[in-house]
Amino acid sequence: MAEPMVRIRGMERHYVMSSETVRALDGIDLDIYQGERIILLGPSGSGKTTLLNCISALDSPTAGSYAFEGIPVPRHNSEDMTTFRRDNIGYVFQFFNLLQDLTVFENILLIQELAGRRDEARARQLLELVELEVEIDRFPAEISGGQQQRVAIARSLAKSPRLLLGDELTGNLDSKTSAMVMEVLVRACEAEGITCVFVTHDESLMQYATRVVRLDSGQIMSDVPVE
Repeated sequence: MAEPMVRIRGMERHYVMSSETVRALDGIDLDIYQGERIILLGPSGSGKTTLLNCISALDSPTAGSYAFEGIPVPRHNSEDMTTFRRDNIGYVFQFFNLLQDLTVFENILLIQELAGRRDEARARQLLELVELEVEIDRFPAEISGGQQQRVAIARSLAKSPRLLLGDELTGNLDSKTSAMVMEVLVRACEAEGITCVFVTHDESLMQYATRVVRLDSGQIMSDVPVE
């Protein structure tokens, strides 16, 4: 069997609040393989977002090991963590975070420029991938919420990440729009060969995953493939 892209062993993330220690992650073992689409499910406070933040190197675990493609992921060094994220990770948030004074096209070009990879042809290709090529010159306020999230997806793909992470990315959308966004996202990730991990509380999104990992109290309760 192929080696996992992500290998996590014994990951803990504890926070000291007053005299209490909160065990947000309490001994997580998780392997993520190339091309998988994993959904993290669980109640509020189960550790889903904390796990996602540790995978992205936005946060450092208290204990345990984390290797990406066989190489230990930097921790406790903000510059090294930033470099790791820039080179490997894409992120789609619940809130679209588009720059309102830039067009759809310019929002994508900006991310390319920040990554040192400006490529107008590639930016246009990404907009075609998320079916928004006709909106290329519009501003975010001129398109719907679902279309803005699709721009955010295209933007997250602009630097060709190895791993795409999403935190409640359909949380502000109705069910019909959520389904449309997820279908576009799956097609885009398959076309780009990108591995995905998404946090959600919406069990209807399980149909778009290849695996569902359920968490509670900072621990993995189940980890099952989706047929």
